[in-house]
Amino acid sequence: GTVKVKSSNIQVGDLIIVEKNQRVPADMIFLRTSEKNGSCFLRTDQLDGETDWKLRLPVTCTQRLPTASDLLQIRSYVYAEEPNIDIHNFVGTFTREDSDPPVNESLSIENTLWASTVIASGTVVGVVLYTGRELRSVMNTSNPRSKIGLFDLEVNCLTKILFGALVVVSLVMVALQHFAGRWYLQIIRFLLLFSNIIPISLRVNLDMGKIVYSWVIRRDSKIPGTVVRSSTIPEQLGRISYLLTDKTGTLTQNEMVFKRLHLGTVAYGLDSMDEVQSHIFSIYTQQSQDPPAVKGLTLATKVRKTMSSRVHEAVKAIALCHNVTPVYESNGVTDQAEAERHYEDSCRVYQASSPDEVALVQWTESVGLTLVGRDQSSVQLRTPGGHILNFTILQIFPFTYESKRMGIIVRDESTGEITFYMKGADVVMAGIVQYNDWLEEECGNMAREGLRVLVVAKKSLTEEQYQDFEARYVQAKLSVHDRSLKVATVIESLEMEMELLCLTGVEDQLQADVRPTLETLRNAGIKVWMLTGDKLETATCTAKNAHLVTRTQDIHIFRLVTNRGEAHLELNAFRRKHDCALVISGDSLEVCLKYYEYEFMELACQCPAVVCCRCAPTQKAQIVRLLQERTGKLTCAVGDGGNDVSMIQEADCGVGVEGKEGKQASLAADFSITQFKHLGRLLMVHGRNSYKRSAALSQFVIHRSLCISTMQAVFSSVFYFASVPLYQGFLIIGYSTIYTMFPVFSLVLDKDVKSEVAMLYPELYKDLLKGRPLSYKTFLIWVLISIYQGSIIMYGALLLFESEFVHIVAISFTSLILTELLMVALTIQTWHWLMIVAELLSLSCYIASLVFLHEFIDVYFIATLSFLWKVTVITLVSCLPLYVLKYLRRRFSPPSYSKLTS
Repeated sequence: GTVKVKSSNIQVGDLIIVEKNQRVPADMIFLRTSEKNGSCFLRTDQLDGETDWKLRLPVTCTQRLPTASDLLQIRSYVYAEEPNIDIHNFVGTFTREDSDPPVNESLSIENTLWASTVIASGTVVGVVLYTGRELRSVMNTSNPRSKIGLFDLEVNCLTKILFGALVVVSLVMVALQHFAGRWYLQIIRFLLLFSNIIPISLRVNLDMGKIVYSWVIRRDSKIPGTVVRSSTIPEQLGRISYLLTDKTGTLTQNEMVFKRLHLGTVAYGLDSMDEVQSHIFSIYTQQSQDPPAVKGLTLATKVRKTMSSRVHEAVKAIALCHNVTPVYESNGVTDQAEAERHYEDSCRVYQASSPDEVALVQWTESVGLTLVGRDQSSVQLRTPGGHILNFTILQIFPFTYESKRMGIIVRDESTGEITFYMKGADVVMAGIVQYNDWLEEECGNMAREGLRVLVVAKKSLTEEQYQDFEARYVQAKLSVHDRSLKVATVIESLEMEMELLCLTGVEDQLQADVRPTLETLRNAGIKVWMLTGDKLETATCTAKNAHLVTRTQDIHIFRLVTNRGEAHLELNAFRRKHDCALVISGDSLEVCLKYYEYEFMELACQCPAVVCCRCAPTQKAQIVRLLQERTGKLTCAVGDGGNDVSMIQEADCGVGVEGKEGKQASLAADFSITQFKHLGRLLMVHGRNSYKRSAALSQFVIHRSLCISTMQAVFSSVFYFASVPLYQGFLIIGYSTIYTMFPVFSLVLDKDVKSEVAMLYPELYKDLLKGRPLSYKTFLIWVLISIYQGSIIMYGALLLFESEFVHIVAISFTSLILTELLMVALTIQTWHWLMIVAELLSLSCYIASLVFLHEFIDVYFIATLSFLWKVTVITLVSCLPLYVLKYLRRRFSPPSYSKLTS
């Protein structure tokens, strides 16, 4: 019997049953299907990003067995190649030993069901080939790396500089003593005294800051459902230069919609479909009761009639020329057999390899001509009146990537007319249809709107013409040499002077607000690259539709290249173009990167937008890696499917979109969002804030520790370079914790502009790409400020102190704490109530603790007026000049954000 098992317990050699719409749990060979036609459709968008369904065939000798349980009675084995990374190929054999003679069958990609794909029709039985790490989908993912933010690396660099300064200062102090006595011990004493130069609390503060940023992102009501899975890199979001996005499921919903029917003189859009419906309806109601010809037929009705028949011809052609099969399933009320007999609407599902075709057939159903039945040799349509029209399929010419068109010859059972219908891309069809003046122009117009255009044409054949064609066609199919060429020639003899019926425009629905989001990113100086596993045409249409490529830009479609010479020529052709978007397929990309990696990346990085189609998952990761190495800029990858995981893990910043199919990408990413449109706010608001806040925080912590070290240095040099500490135990500890920690940390709540302004002016984000908030220049300014303040406070205390040494400690320490609190107030741009609380709390802590610190500080001295005025003077001298400088700078060279807030 059958047993339910966990996917993790599946072993190689198990026979597994997978139902419709279930995910295939392991790589299998397809043995049996419940479908009548002996094949099944597979959805592979999670594996390779392609929207088309794939047809898979079971092994013939197992499909022929009467029941599925007979699989257990036969003796057979499968011989398969070793696990590899190629998802598009497979080599193996199937051998049945117990038949006489033994049966051998070859196995190819058509007999496989890879894991991570979804069964789209019927129930299948398969035998497991690969599991675990040997799965094709797993071999296509790379090992995740632990990501360290660029910001953290910059801070580490500054810390190294400070360590160097510590050693230098200690050596100088000993040198000024002329290396007297046991100088090597003195060096060690000085190293300990000045150890405050290295900001130990910096890492702690930054890590706590990151936790705060993550919490703020999670709590943001404008982007609900956002999850921060990696809290170590929120600052990365503030300096992204390249955004690499997937197409299927991320930018588009993967649902095709019929948008336009164009008949040359008239076009029907989504809002005028009811007119098409009435035309179709009038045709089928008139046929039944044709009145005897009235002499005075007005011109208007004649025009109306010809219009109706033109619309009808076009719709009929679309309803017949395709590869779609209607399938009936039981829906609880009616069982399958009954539904099939009555063509029950509620039970019907369309199956086809391409979602475009399904969209076309669903549209003809909506205007009244319904595809209700189809098998190998016939098609049934239902009219609005409920009549069934029967057509016999005489020949079918399938769609191929070379021909870019498909044809079908049908005979109408009621009238016996034979018609050849054809539809294909405008490039190839232009030469096949009779000359007309609107085809090229209208195709261009529809393509610019991002619609997939198909040209539909027909040709009526007489019985003799068809018989002649069939004879030549059969002859050509029997030939041994150049068979495909001869067959193509015979078909081409039919493809002449065809009557152009209509153009159809189909569009892949975009996700909500994709266009404004991409617009925002472009204005922020971020270049968007689209990496997709889908076909070139679909990718180009989506790029236009989403305004990834603006209306004014040209698109350069990179020709297919296979060797070094072709790549060289094509790169030269591309080099001559300016401000031009690039569309390139995965195979050509591989050739270019193999021979001309540097030149190609240099050209691609100058493009306003790049679209790579037919990309394998590992190739996406390779592009990300190259971008990082070549440009040194930060990259962000966005995707929703299993095929995007390696790209997301490779990028500096991986964002996963929770998809319909699953959460693989969102679980592997550093940030998980529910919709693509949330990306704008994540970068413009949260990324920008995190980076600016961390920069301010880190510089302030460095300033805090440098101040006290400067004072120690001044103190030591005044007292003949004695290695004596200025402040004892608790004062030093209290200084960097309880007295100044809260106000300094409250800088993580600071923001320079409101979030609405940051979203409205993405140009503000551009400023951050230069890395100005934290650079060697700003670091140096803060170092100078620290030295200035430290020496002012110390010299001031020495000048004003009176009789006892204890007073120096009291005056300088109080001034130091006050200076720090004032400096925090100076740095803040937008006050938050918690900041004021932090300032007051720290001040009150200090005043309260003075009572306990009587061994360091003379409590009676503090209460005197002389103490108060000395502290006030010293603090003012150390802070006032900086306030004045800041005011002047804001007046005469204001930063860009202040112009927006005033």
